[in-house]
Amino acid sequence: MTRRADRLFELLLLLQRGQTTTARELSEELEVSERTVYRDIQALMLSGVPIEGEAGIGYLLRKEFELPPLMFTAEEARALVLGARMVQAWGDSGLQKGAARLLDKVRAVAPPSVREAFEDQTLTVPDMHIDTEFRAALKSIREGIYSQKKLHFVYHRLDGLKMERTVRPLGLSFWGKVWLLAGWCELREDFRTFRIDRIQNLSITEVIFEQEEGKTLQDYLRFVGET
Repeated sequence: MTRRADRLFELLLLLQRGQTTTARELSEELEVSERTVYRDIQALMLSGVPIEGEAGIGYLLRKEFELPPLMFTAEEARALVLGARMVQAWGDSGLQKGAARLLDKVRAVAPPSVREAFEDQTLTVPDMHIDTEFRAALKSIREGIYSQKKLHFVYHRLDGLKMERTVRPLGLSFWGKVWLLAGWCELREDFRTFRIDRIQNLSITEVIFEQEEGKTLQDYLRFVGET
């Protein structure tokens, strides 16, 4: 769930677009109820934010109101844009939306001297049209990592053998065109690394795992460093 402070900031960005926007449109973009939008607008107005409009008509932020600019250089902005474009090209749907919203937020509050860096097309990341099933698997794996729930899937090995695995997902790493899942394999009772594009029939189980000594991400990183 989005924190209220983050939602209020997003609401300000939407209202700062220079056009009247209805509560329904705002609620759809923020993925909250219209009642929540009305409450948030009321809170902003009470705090002194110059919002014009009313329910049933729409709202607009007066032009004299400006969010404080972020202080960074054009080179820092280019690095941010390039990183976000990489995420949009290689990430799952959740990461893609997050990257797009991040760019919108920073672009809206960036100082004019570096704002043009956000339109720079000299550094691009081609959209490789990654399979939707792959993106869905990547998103599910992230959910498993954050919720500490074991994953069950069929793994297609390089030698052609397929095996069912139950894994404690610990982390993801991106190697150019390949995403790797690092995890503790219940079958092998050891750390294993799995290519996401070789994972099939992935599901998140309801089995929650605890952070046990010898089976954590930090343990895995030490394991990799020693091999």
